[in-house]
Amino acid sequence: MTKKEREHIASHIGGAIAKRRVGCQMTQEEVAERLGIGNEAVSRIERGRVIPNVIRLVQLSAIFNCETAELLGEVSLQTDDQASRMKDMLAPLEQQDRKLILDITESLAARLHQKAPNEK
Repeated sequence: MTKKEREHIASHIGGAIAKRRVGCQMTQEEVAERLGIGNEAVSRIERGRVIPNVIRLVQLSAIFNCETAELLGEVSLQTDDQASRMKDMLAPLEQQDRKLILDITESLAARLHQKAPNEK
């Protein structure tokens, strides 16, 4: 894995953790206390300076009441993981709003698909 790939993963995992923390209306200090670490360590994780190990990810998912895979799924470049994220985002919306988002996504994908061969 290249340094750039590691930085990308660290940044996105950190962002997912920060998003969950804010969604749970918790401060970095509260998370740090529950983990038994300093709040600067939580800050480093959220800023993507440090990639949390598996044990820490499991602890964080317990704190945020989510699946560990959800923290990692937000980082994944795998189509199935991205589709699952889209599904989770669409699920709470009303049918007409889901259709609007799908129409926009379809148009954007078609445009980008047409553009891509010319850029190579």
